[in-house]
Amino acid sequence: MTSPARRPADVPSDRTEAVLSRLQLMVTRKLDGLLQGDYAGLLPGPGSEAGESREYRPGDDVRRMDWPVTARTTMPHVRRTVADRELETWLAVDLSASLDFGTGRWLKRDVVVAAAAALAHLTVRGGNRIGAVIGSGGGASAPARRWRAAPPVAGPDVFTRLPARSGRKEAHALLRAIAGTEIRPGRSDLGALVDMLNRPPRRRGVAVVISDFLAPPQGWARPLRKLRVRHDVVAIEVVDPRELELPDVGVLPVVDPETGELHEVQTADPRLRQRYAEAAAAQRAEISAALRGAGAAHLRLRTDRDWLLDMVRFVAAQRHARTRGTTR
Repeated sequence: MTSPARRPADVPSDRTEAVLSRLQLMVTRKLDGLLQGDYAGLLPGPGSEAGESREYRPGDDVRRMDWPVTARTTMPHVRRTVADRELETWLAVDLSASLDFGTGRWLKRDVVVAAAAALAHLTVRGGNRIGAVIGSGGGASAPARRWRAAPPVAGPDVFTRLPARSGRKEAHALLRAIAGTEIRPGRSDLGALVDMLNRPPRRRGVAVVISDFLAPPQGWARPLRKLRVRHDVVAIEVVDPRELELPDVGVLPVVDPETGELHEVQTADPRLRQRYAEAAAAQRAEISAALRGAGAAHLRLRTDRDWLLDMVRFVAAQRHARTRGTTR
């Protein structure tokens, strides 16, 4: 996708702190209501410890059938499970050059940081840990202030690993590291970024991939399926409205943020706008099909919408589905 404007790569630290403080306040006000009641975590779910049995209800997962109780009572029963209390959440944060773009209320990069802030707020409680791997295109990434990040992986892409830690202060330091990462020209290898969550093998937890997923699905779908074998996977797709359709504004000069190439597009041509919208719809359908095939829970956030409200609805829907015993 092309971008009409680029933001300076170096963001002042005071502005970063102000943005993160505002995000924390917004997230706390709207998401605290979702955390009331039994302990559940980011994706409230079945856990791994067996609990009591109850009668089967339509919508329950048949894989949790309690066959001994069913045989004794001649009524179908399912086995309840107790939610795990110490979860480990890992974020795969894609900060390719295409994320430094936005025509709505936010830049796509800002939505990425905001989504990470909401996830950290939902995760870091009760001793839960959160870590991240960041892909920032070519070149060297900015060092994290409070984190001892592993050395970048060799190659044209720069990946930074931030170890999983517990505590709100550590989570805030992780968010500062994400917000302070410099976006560099080029596209990160999303498949390699996701695959970093598979190595080394970790105990079952939650893996969240935040990206615009504009890279061909052939490159990242298989690592995502592999990740889903062991973890609950959430895919957060960040979209700008100009990636879905073009406005009628005459000749529009645009710059490819990944290559720096300048193009002029005649948006007054209705056939061009129609072809663009059709191609964009086909691309998004392909992305959705790949995420669905990988078994990931899919959340789409837009730069022109209330991303926090969309995330609240997503978490509430996940909670409702899990408490009813369904998968997704």
